[in-house]
Amino acid sequence: MKIISIHGSPRRRGNTAAALDIFEREMHARGHSTERILLADVKVNPCKSCWRCAKSEDENGCPQKDDAAGIFSKMAAADAIVYAVPLYCWCFPAQMKALIDRHVCLVKGFETEKHTSLIGGKKTALLVTCEGPEKDNADLIQIVFDRMCGYALMKVTGKFIIPGCGMEPGSLPADAEEIIRKMAASFD
Repeated sequence: MKIISIHGSPRRRGNTAAALDIFEREMHARGHSTERILLADVKVNPCKSCWRCAKSEDENGCPQKDDAAGIFSKMAAADAIVYAVPLYCWCFPAQMKALIDRHVCLVKGFETEKHTSLIGGKKTALLVTCEGPEKDNADLIQIVFDRMCGYALMKVTGKFIIPGCGMEPGSLPADAEEIIRKMAASFD
């Protein structure tokens, strides 16, 4: 299985990266391949709501000249997609939010009998690192993720929250590896 991890943190080597390192080792041990895309290293413009993408049925059709098209191509070619982020104000950081907003170009015929998606049927999971607890902290991001995946017709394998992360990069709590192993198993 080919898995694309979309790393939505503005920090290259923070807690989310440390969690993805563990996940990728686990997936390689299971015989899968992984590729990580660090959104802080690419340019993804916000959606302009021009709706030119709606005119295209078999490609994303977005007229913007940035790195989103290449990311979407990799997502479409993968078997599974992991959205990995630190929790920012109860939701996604700006880097990931811009990419999620651009998902509109991947969905065709929404609210019609012709509703399809260029990433439809892909297995997907959410990985969230956060300093605080999960309850009353990481609940909204999970709702947004579920709605986005329903819109894009993806198959959610799970939402995996790692609460209690320290402020220093790579300071994951003791149970982080167990949570990440459960996430890896969700793709089997």
